[in-house]
Amino acid sequence: MIAGQIRIRFATVALALIAAVASAQTPASDLESRPASRPSAVQYLYPEQITLPAGKPANIELHFRVAPGLHINSHTPSAEELIPTTLSIPEESGVTLDRAVYPAGSSFILPLDPKTRLSVYTGDFTIQARIVATAGNHMVEAKLRYQACDSSSCMPPKTITAAIDVIGN
Repeated sequence: MIAGQIRIRFATVALALIAAVASAQTPASDLESRPASRPSAVQYLYPEQITLPAGKPANIELHFRVAPGLHINSHTPSAEELIPTTLSIPEESGVTLDRAVYPAGSSFILPLDPKTRLSVYTGDFTIQARIVATAGNHMVEAKLRYQACDSSSCMPPKTITAAIDVIGN
């Protein structure tokens, strides 16, 4: 009886160890694709829908929010190797991005290198866009490309979608 209990305990411990080792070896790419992964560093806030005269340039404001504790490089980062924040609209959307005016970046000093100053966005920021839409209803999936960092490391560059229903009258 005691030998049987020892075997059961041994098997239970062995299975627990195998499960722990297997979960520790899950590739990072698999973890990123899971729904429970961390939310995006930047969130598109609004507008969700706009109406403008068809064929004529119109100014709109696109509002975004950087997650607390993070920053993203501004549109004009302080060094050539840094990835700028950029807005684009796919050509086939029926809407053309004529011009984008980005906010000035805030100065950020790296704790690990106080001599380095970065130009970044934190918190809420707005991009002023001038767009032209053809007549009709267009579901535009504008793209914001950025690189998010915390005070000690950066994440890989990412692109998020800003979905906007543009109605050209």
